[in-house]
Order: sequence, then C-alpha cells, then structure tokens
Amino acid sequence: MTDLLTSILNFIQSFIGAHGWSIVVFTIFVRFLLMPLDIKNRKGMRKMQKIQPELDKLQKKYVNDKVKLQQKQTELMRRERYNPMSGCLPLLIQMPILFAMFAAMRHMANEQTVRQVFDYIQGNTPEFQGWLWVRNLWVPDSPFSPAAPSAESLRMIGYDVWQRVFQGLDSAAQSGILTNMSMLVENFSGTFDFSSAEVFNESLPLIQEALLNTPAYISSLATIPDLSNINFFIAKLSVYKEYNGLLILPILAGASQVLMTKFNPTTAQQQEGSNQAGGNFMKYFFPLFSVYICLTSNAAFALYWVVSNIIATTSTIAINAYFDRKDALATEAKER
Repeated sequence: MTDLLTSILNFIQSFIGAHGWSIVVFTIFVRFLLMPLDIKNRKGMRKMQKIQPELDKLQKKYVNDKVKLQQKQTELMRRERYNPMSGCLPLLIQMPILFAMFAAMRHMANEQTVRQVFDYIQGNTPEFQGWLWVRNLWVPDSPFSPAAPSAESLRMIGYDVWQRVFQGLDSAAQSGILTNMSMLVENFSGTFDFSSAEVFNESLPLIQEALLNTPAYISSLATIPDLSNINFFIAKLSVYKEYNGLLILPILAGASQVLMTKFNPTTAQQQEGSNQAGGNFMKYFFPLFSVYICLTSNAAFALYWVVSNIIATTSTIAINAYFDRKDALATEAKER
C-alpha cells in the first residue's frame, strides 16, 4: 500500500509540480472518498446519543443481572436499528491509510534526503522542495530544525535507497561525488560498494564525515547566537539561521485535534458525563500526541495530518448541522 500511495502522490505531483500541494490535493481526494463512511458514522453516533438514556436505565435496572442486561441492550439496539460496530468501520479504514501515508512520506523523505546529501557533497546547495513557510518538506516544520537534513538521520535510510539514487545519477554526477568524497574523507576507498547492505553500511560514517566537512552544509547549520542552546525542559534547543519552519503545522495539528474532540458528539458526551482521570487523560492526550508526531515527523506528513484533521472537522460540523436541521423538521412535523 505504501508503494501505491507513493505512486499516486508522484502522479499528482507530475501535474501540479509541487509535492506540498500534491499532498493537499491527495488528502482532499481521500477525505472525499471516505465521506459516505463519515456520514454513516455520524448518523450512528447521533442515534447512540438518543438511546443512551435508555441504556443508562437498563444498566441501573439490571445492575445485578449481566445476562439480562446484555439481552435488553441488544433488543433496544435492534429495535432502534443501531449497530455498535458502525462507528468502528471508518476508523478501521482510515488507520491503515494513516500508517501507509506515514511510511510513504518517510520513503519519499529518505530518497529526497539522499539526493540533497549528494548535492552537498558535489559542492552544490540543494534546491529544497518547500511549501508556503516550510523551506524543506522532508524536514520537520520547526525553527529548531535546519532546512538541511540532519547528518545523524542518514543512519535511518536503507541501503537500497542510497543505491537507487546514486545509480540513477548520470556518470558526471557520480564521478563528482566520488572525487569530492576522496578529498573530504581521508579513508575513502574511491568508490561505493553496493554488493551488500553490510558492505555499504561501512561507507555511511564516511558519507556523514564528508557532509560535515562540506562548506555549504556547515553554513546551513549556523545558529542565531542569542538563541543557541536554550534550556527547554529536558533538552537544549537552538534556533537556526536557515530554519525550516515556524512550528505552524505542529500547532495546527494540536488545535485541529482539539476541535475534532469538541465537535465529536460521542466524545463530548463522554467528557460531559464523566470526571474520571482516564477520560481527562484522553482529552489532552490526542492533541499533545498530534503535536509530538508533527514535531518529530517530516513536514510533508505533518501537512497531510493537519489537512486531514481540518477537513474532518469541517465535514463533522456540516454533517451535524444537516442532521440537526433534519431532526428539527421531523419534530415540527410531529407537533402539527
């Protein structure tokens, strides 16, 4: 599924010409396909709200008879035509897409990072693929992260990506990389050995060393003197002169998650009717988790996450308004 999503994103990008807007278009397309399931899900949630008082009465009445309680609850749900599993279907479909998108964004980020590293080693400054305030989509949206890729992150990139990117370059680019590697790294053998992952992995420290010795890359890591090594809880952070973003996507991720919780009728009902510590924990966990994910992931995936949340929240508001209007008309008809 990851390869499929990567192919679709690259296909859209071939028409639009920018990965950032391709992700936005793709996200809108996915949410549009899931709209019928969202409507069905919201309809089921509203029906659950309506029968919840009856379920509470049954729980009090048959508190000491679990078998009878289960029987009466089943009868009530069957009579009201409510399927408790209906709300799970959209989640079961969306979660694999979310995980696959995370993998696809990581796959694309790895490939773009390797290309950027080879550009630096050749003595060039890469042309980053940005989006609005983000300078490099394949790096987190944060002023505490440079637009250039981290040398430490190179260890996380698979051998097959290095091989594919290097062998996809023309002979002049390959020769330039190998020549500069020899000048930048004392122990470089003069070529990359792609015979196996284990053999090539021995070259990764040399690639990191060459990158860290490249003037253009060194310049990209410059920090603002007055904003270097800031003590921030358990970490020290620095604001880079060539920072990659403004933390807008992580903040939007948390804010949109709060709105999703607010306009989700089932969640709101649970929060209103429960003061348990577990409920309060979940109330704040998901927004904070969203911020964390978007802070630690590349901006491309954060963009997908935020746009998806915004569309989901907007559609929830619209669907709820539609059902509210429908219920109001039904009530007026009964009163006549």
